[in-house]
Amino acid sequence: MRLKLVPQETNLDFFRFWRYTFGASVLAMVLSIVAFFAMGLNFGIDFKGGTTIRTEAVQPVDIGAYRGAVEPLGFGDVAITEVFDPTFGPEQNVAMIRIEAQEGQEAKTPEQLAAIRAALQEVDPSLTFASVDSVGPKVSGELVQSAVISVLLALGAVLFYVWLRFEWQFSVGAVAALVHDVVLTIGLFAALQIRFDLAIIAALLTIVGYSLNDTVVVFDRVRENLIKFKKRPLREVLNMSINDTLSRTMMTSVTTLIALIALFVLGGDVIRGFVFAMIWGVIVGTYSSVFVASVVLYRFGVKRDWSKVSGDTAGTQFGVKEG
Repeated sequence: MRLKLVPQETNLDFFRFWRYTFGASVLAMVLSIVAFFAMGLNFGIDFKGGTTIRTEAVQPVDIGAYRGAVEPLGFGDVAITEVFDPTFGPEQNVAMIRIEAQEGQEAKTPEQLAAIRAALQEVDPSLTFASVDSVGPKVSGELVQSAVISVLLALGAVLFYVWLRFEWQFSVGAVAALVHDVVLTIGLFAALQIRFDLAIIAALLTIVGYSLNDTVVVFDRVRENLIKFKKRPLREVLNMSINDTLSRTMMTSVTTLIALIALFVLGGDVIRGFVFAMIWGVIVGTYSSVFVASVVLYRFGVKRDWSKVSGDTAGTQFGVKEG
């Protein structure tokens, strides 16, 4: 017996309250933008600048103990990751410790580094500093600019891809859903003041890909049904298409969430921000593919050009648009 989260055949009217669901999405985006400008993002070391210390020790790396030794020094936000490399010997236990820059400083002073070393050597006397590097505000500013450009380029590529594969109305709907997902994710991070670093940028780009996949699956079925049911109203075709793909959408989203929740609980502090962004992204991405992308397509209407897709009706074109 196969597991089914929803029945194989459903007949839900997703457009019954479309004005309320779409209005709620617009309101959520406005609140996210307000939170972003009013509270700002809690930028991590990647964007604020700081000092990166590479440590080596004989004993295995204990991230919790390292953090407990460094944080009481009051030198700012601390991020610790263990470095794995198959070329390392059994006595090469390497960690990367990143400490944010404090106001008026681009790098930790020799006295501060000595204090950090002494605190860590209380945990593991064999620990040494293999290298110490600093990232100043200029480099951090370039990282912020690159991050923004990467997200905008991803959205632009999606617009172009969907436009080529479908019609421009489909591409507008897809990009509207992706902008909705990205804005809500950034707004949530601003409201909760969760640390925002390069890992979150990676999560945003992953969310764009996940949400696009959901949206394209729905749009593919819409296109098939527009060809198959030529005389049915667009709203009916959209509803039918979403119902056709609902079982697949829910199964994909729930199984993805199960894996992400396990990572959030068991993965530790290093990836928790990334996983949290992904959990939120899967939820809003699934929502937006149904209640944002499809609603935008519904409002714009779509031209049914059978000369491109159906030989038996070559040359027939007519538009469908509903209020």
